[in-house]
Amino acid sequence: MPRPDKTRFASHDQYIAAQTPTVQAILTEIQRRVETQVPEAVRCIGYNMPAFRRGKIFFYFAAFKKHIGIYPPVTADQALIASLAPFRGPKGNLSFRLDQPMPYELIAHVAEALAAQYCSDGSPPPRST
Repeated sequence: MPRPDKTRFASHDQYIAAQTPTVQAILTEIQRRVETQVPEAVRCIGYNMPAFRRGKIFFYFAAFKKHIGIYPPVTADQALIASLAPFRGPKGNLSFRLDQPMPYELIAHVAEALAAQYCSDGSPPPRST
């Protein structure tokens, strides 16, 4: 059950508008990069975060006080996983600090890898709400 004080977002635009101007710019650029890298991706909301689907949800992103989180973890591309090591948390989810330059090109490659991982091989998608 949602907490009464928690906003339930219905769209990417609504989620992004609720952030600070600096974070809005970052989220908008991530959104643009994903749509460029995976042009057939469709915007949606999952777990109250902006997400993208291509049949199945394959990419979630969210703003936090000090970082941008990207979910779920990449597990199928070992070279990409190695390049993501500085950003990976204990469960493999990605955390990009807001006080550091945002690696947009790397994030675009993550989106492409996650689309391949979750939408092409018959794997079950991450759950969405």
